[in-house]
Amino acid sequence: MQKKQFIILVVFCLGFISVSVAQHRRYAIKNGIGLIGGLTQYDIITDNFTTKSGNGFIGGMVATVDIPHKWYTVSYGFQFSQNSLEITGRPSLTTITQESIEYDIKMAQVAFMLHVKLLSDNLTLDLGPQLQFNSGLEIKNDSQKNFVIEGYDNLFAEDLSDISKFNANGLIGASAGIGNFKLRATYSYGFTNILGKLNDQDFNLSNADRFEGNQTMLSFALMITF
Repeated sequence: MQKKQFIILVVFCLGFISVSVAQHRRYAIKNGIGLIGGLTQYDIITDNFTTKSGNGFIGGMVATVDIPHKWYTVSYGFQFSQNSLEITGRPSLTTITQESIEYDIKMAQVAFMLHVKLLSDNLTLDLGPQLQFNSGLEIKNDSQKNFVIEGYDNLFAEDLSDISKFNANGLIGASAGIGNFKLRATYSYGFTNILGKLNDQDFNLSNADRFEGNQTMLSFALMITF
């Protein structure tokens, strides 16, 4: 089911970009296509668990629309990424030794970005909204599925897998480069509660706390435009 949803999202992104880069009749618009790839650092900010950010990677495509006499450029793009993070747990209720449980999360993201020209096209301030479809939290080491999450007596590592699949983020960053090559650094913050779906589950917890968490992702990427 998740694969079908990924395919639908990709088809939508490709169609969206193709329409968006069509030439405007009133202005001398410069359109471009770019490929982007880089590294990420991902985390979920939450009071429910003790987390540690993990590393990952991204890759995708960007369509740029540049109106030369304007102070900004816009772009539409989608990217795929695979990230990891760690959540603290312990092997059983009877042990006090804490261990890190490593999770993977895959995501497809589509974004509309405004690029403010600080130094012509060579240096821009980038910001805009981003929509995301992601997988659940996948435990890397199957032997840790029954680990108890730190701070709970009846919440296990595998219970955290079914998180919210659709999320909305805000992006801010900067791009710098010359010609067809640019380096781009962005920080994204999740406006939606990525742990919200966990509140629909009955874990028989002794406390009544709600699960709340906002994802963050820092990325450093190289973009090549054509």
